[in-house]
Amino acid sequence: MAKLVFGMNQSLDGYVDHQEFAPDPALFRHWIEHVRDLTGSVYGRRMYEVMRYWDEDHADWNAEQHEFATAWRRQPKWVVSRSLRSVGPNATLVRDDIETVIRDLKARLGGEIAVSGPDLARSLTDLGLIDEYRLYFHPVVLGQGKPFFAGPRPPLRLVSTDLIGEGTVRLTYVPA
Repeated sequence: MAKLVFGMNQSLDGYVDHQEFAPDPALFRHWIEHVRDLTGSVYGRRMYEVMRYWDEDHADWNAEQHEFATAWRRQPKWVVSRSLRSVGPNATLVRDDIETVIRDLKARLGGEIAVSGPDLARSLTDLGLIDEYRLYFHPVVLGQGKPFFAGPRPPLRLVSTDLIGEGTVRLTYVPA
């Protein structure tokens, strides 16, 4: 049975914003390895649109960026959206009955399936489908933006803490 994991970079005050801070080399290496090891990813529309950046090579990329793009392109993706009409390579559009689709993925696949997007994570949390939450805190305070938890925080139990690179702390929680 697959494990659904919601994890994202965020500021110290709990906001996610990929334009405000970037991973240092150690954290980027961590994300390469993480994506390489995934069974697949479930995306909300906004996060999927952000991640589509990795669908095509860019001339100014370094070797690590190419490596990340290769890993990201390889993995299957399920995109939850009622507004999108199509999705890119190696992606499946999920328009209806998200609970049935996600429960089926969990039941028939093994390994880890990443959940990307706070609104999607809130919906999956409400359905009791998230198995683990990984909060990657950066030494930045934004004061506003999209919160990591888009709804009430579920009761959680801390299972690990890790320092990644020189400034990112990952806290890993499971539902209590």
